[in-house]
Amino acid sequence: QVQLVESGGGLVQAGVSLRLSCAASGRTFTFSDYAMGWFRQFPGKEREFVAAIDWSGGVTYYADSVKGRFTISRDNAKNTVYLQMNNLEPEDTAIYYCAANFATTTIRAVEYDYWGQGTQVTVSS
Repeated sequence: QVQLVESGGGLVQAGVSLRLSCAASGRTFTFSDYAMGWFRQFPGKEREFVAAIDWSGGVTYYADSVKGRFTISRDNAKNTVYLQMNNLEPEDTAIYYCAANFATTTIRAVEYDYWGQGTQVTVSS
């Protein structure tokens, strides 16, 4: 059993920054065994990839839509993964989810094993 809890979402104006956090826990969970990812979901749409990071933080992937603006990072001592979002745009408005993958660092949502409940990010113009 693994629990992921996102936080840090909110309402911001376009052009500003926001940092999301995802805290992981579980009885037999070792955070550093997992690659982590961030996904987002727009109303009526499928969940889409945002960013991913390997167990050590040495390998990262980003969706083209956020590359150069968003940065994924992790602190294994705190069992936490972060998504730093800079220069936010109204098009970034979505529910953001973190996810954990035991096997690979992947952009594919179906390959992730555990998911958080999401945190709402709303960007106004």
